[in-house]
Amino acid sequence: MTYRPEGVSATPAARKLLAEIVADHGPVMFHQSGGCCDGSSPMCYPAGEFLLGDHDVRLGDIDGAPVYIGGAQAAAWAGAELIIDAVPGRGGMFSLDNGREQRFLIRSTLSAA
Repeated sequence: MTYRPEGVSATPAARKLLAEIVADHGPVMFHQSGGCCDGSSPMCYPAGEFLLGDHDVRLGDIDGAPVYIGGAQAAAWAGAELIIDAVPGRGGMFSLDNGREQRFLIRSTLSAA
């Protein structure tokens, strides 16, 4: 597993939703797999309840919550800063944002580096 510091940030809306989830569930983590059902929604799990693979990449942390991405997805988004946002809608079935009428969403910007 590799580490790509400064590879992720969050909007104020995402930080607010994250704080609500942490208040209800304790420490959490994010994972963005890029699988067929995930689209641009990172999944939010209780810390330690998602089994990471050898190719997962740690992008950094959002308010103490580690953010991981699948290796193939990390390669596809190399050179982009990933931004976690919160938007209206329902989260993924197993994600802790489900049922809150808001969900996390990944946005990206190209990096000058």
